[in-house]
Amino acid sequence: MSPRPAHPELSATLIEAAARLLAEEGPGALSTRRLAAEAGTSTMAVYTYFGGMDDLVRAMVREGFTMLNDRMSAVAETGDPASDVAALGLAYRRNALEHRHLYGVMFGGSNLAGFRLTDEDRQHGRYTLEILVKTVARCMAAGRFSAGDAELVAHQMWIAVHGLVTLELGGYLVEPYDADTCFDAQIRSLLIAAGDEIAAATQSAAASRTRPDVQPLAAGRP
Repeated sequence: MSPRPAHPELSATLIEAAARLLAEEGPGALSTRRLAAEAGTSTMAVYTYFGGMDDLVRAMVREGFTMLNDRMSAVAETGDPASDVAALGLAYRRNALEHRHLYGVMFGGSNLAGFRLTDEDRQHGRYTLEILVKTVARCMAAGRFSAGDAELVAHQMWIAVHGLVTLELGGYLVEPYDADTCFDAQIRSLLIAAGDEIAAATQSAAASRTRPDVQPLAAGRP
């Protein structure tokens, strides 16, 4: 790839437009001409920033995980590490809702047919889990979670929240078991399963929902 730093906003616009086309119309819509028209620029700009479609998909994956990492990094360490774990789950969910098109690309969904993510691409995303691993380890050190493999516990939490978010984005969670209800129950259950006391887990999960360091969805987002 050969991105030009002079107009980073154009690169971001192209990435968002490409993710939207993939999500809504599939890979057949992802032509240089169509992408340029969607982004309000020239076909030359696409080649200038990305070289080709494979590089563009790779850039989408990396941009998606960069945004996720930024969102989770904004969650501060507090004296309540279990609340920090819950807040990280909430940050993960809100990032997915705000960048739903990129979210689908990041994990190599079916709309990537014809494009191949490499293990290097996936490794670029795995580092985002380190924040959660460290926070789980803090819970163990504080006696909130049972002693054990912090990385394995973090993976279990990631799998659970990712599954919930995927169902939410697909529109499968409706009242009375809507996404908010299921998410709150899921987070509380994950804390308890990791070894937290029921009352403490309930309090920490509730506290995470009003934390100022968990950025709200942008205006107009669901």
